[in-house]
Formats: sequence, C-alpha cells, structure tokens
Amino acid sequence: MKFRFKTKHISFLLLLLMLLITRVVNSQKITSYALYTGSARVLGTSEEVIVLRHFRSNSHSYFLVVSPNSLDTYIMDSLQLIVTPESWSAIREKYRASAYLKALEQAVRQDIPIQDAGITTFSRSQKGIDLTIDLCPSHRPLDRVVFADLIHELGKIEKPVPVAISITGRWMNEHTADLHWLDSLQKSKALNITWINHTFNHYVSKSAPLRENFMLEPGTDINTEVLKTESALLERNLLPSVFFRFPGLVSDKAIYDKIINFGLIPVGSDAWLAKGQTPGNGSIVLIHANGNEPVGVKDFIDLLKKNQQETLSKKWELFDLRESVIEQENGQK
Repeated sequence: MKFRFKTKHISFLLLLLMLLITRVVNSQKITSYALYTGSARVLGTSEEVIVLRHFRSNSHSYFLVVSPNSLDTYIMDSLQLIVTPESWSAIREKYRASAYLKALEQAVRQDIPIQDAGITTFSRSQKGIDLTIDLCPSHRPLDRVVFADLIHELGKIEKPVPVAISITGRWMNEHTADLHWLDSLQKSKALNITWINHTFNHYVSKSAPLRENFMLEPGTDINTEVLKTESALLERNLLPSVFFRFPGLVSDKAIYDKIINFGLIPVGSDAWLAKGQTPGNGSIVLIHANGNEPVGVKDFIDLLKKNQQETLSKKWELFDLRESVIEQENGQK
C-alpha cells in the first residue's frame, strides 16, 4: 500500500511510525469492509486521527483513517491505534475546528437540489484551478493524451502534477491495463492522484427524469455503491480519499445526507468543460477521460496551452484538492 505524507501537517514521529507499518493489504482480498465511526490515538504519539472504516485482510484487522488537519487518508494496523468508538455527531463536534470538519460543514451548507450539490469552487484569488477527471463506466479506452499533456505542460514546474480522479468500480474492473498505467504515473511521481469515490455502478438512464436517475434510481444500495468502490481501490493498492462525486452531479437531500454520514465531502464543479462552462481562478474543472467526452478533453488541452506562459512563470497552477480545501478553510486564499 502506498502512502502520501505531508510533513507540514503531520509530526515526524507519526510519519516514521506509518512508514514502519508494512503489513498492509498488499493486494490481499479485503473482507468485512464496513463503515466505522470513532477517533483514535496513534500508539507512541500524541497524534489523533478519525476512523472512517474497518476491514480485515489476510486475517488481520485494519482501519481507514483520516487526518483531520491534512485530509490525508491512511491505512493503519489496528495494533498501532487506541480506538474510541464515537457517534458521527460526536466526531463532528469534537473536531469541528479542523479543516476536514469545516469542509464537511461547508458541504452540508451547499446541499443544492438537484444538480451540482457540494463544493464547486474555491476562492477566485487562487491563481489556477483544481482538475477533476471522471472515469465513468465505458467500453472505450482511457484518454491517455490528457495525462500525457498534463505531464508535458506542467511536469517541469509542478512535479508530481496534482490531479483528482473520480473513479467507478465498473471502470476499474473493465480497464485493468489503463488503471495500471495511471498507477505507474503515480509511482514514478509524474502524477499525484487523489482518488475520488464515484460509486461502483454509476447507474444512468437515458429516459428517466433526474429525480429517478443516477444514484436516485429506485432500489440503489448506497452502502454497496460507496463501500464496494473503496474496497476495490484498496485491493488494487490505491488509497481512497475523503471526497465523493455524485454520478451526473445529481443528488437529493436524503442521499446527500447519507454521503456526509459516510464522512465523505461531495465535490461538484463550476466548470464542466464539455457543457461549455468557462473555468476561472479557483474553479473545480470537470472533464471525462473515459473516451466518451472528446470535446471536454480537447477544451482542457486548449486551456493548458492557453496558460502555458503563465504556467512557466508560476502565475497559473494546478492545485491539490486537499490543499485547496485546507487553505480555504483556514482563510489563506
């Protein structure tokens, strides 16, 4: 299992301890993957984390946890934690001053029926954008040109290049080679990928109205859509983040509240390029790289080239979604 570490948000002692946790999944089958709410202290440190999930792998017990200050997620061996089960409401109160809970509360306030609820943009003083790339189920191959151009245009200035990928379980199952290729870009430090939960099946109907479409389709099993996707990521040695994107950006209050109670921050977009929406500073840009949206891909490549000179002079950047949330919640942008 890979880990990302930001030493400015995490103590050196905890960093060292996490590096020593080696009995982590390693492509083993995951079982009993379930929602868990609680807080925990890392043994031998004063560091606290919020526990989101519990599971077993290779007959051993693990937790998926999040740092309330950095929004980074980690897999922690149960033997390395002192866990205190707590209700979600108690967690929200206990850590209300943290960037993670502030972001969740901001997302709660942006429950907008029926499309594009959640965090859609950051401060316009931010000189650049946050790029999100959706991988919905598709029989077409990955648009690798998007990632190649990202690395070519920005790799000399920003390395690794930050990108958030909203991924579905069905896409993972059907595009093994493409997923391995993306993972290789992460391992080579060409990209820094934040994996966003985009549900497992991504149900969609061409004829159903929005109020009965996507995750609002009658009979949708929310637990399966959320937890099965995270489990599928972990079995591939990929780390789920605390972000969630609704398929089609469609939700209602009931389903939105359920996602919040999973500890996930819904992320929308104010610049879905294929719909002709124009990005500005602070935009959360949305494109699809699953082969189904060539217009959005072309528009983004054009955007990169348009900002080439500003990129080279570091006046225009791509931002890490977690860092943008932290800086906005801390009033730094």
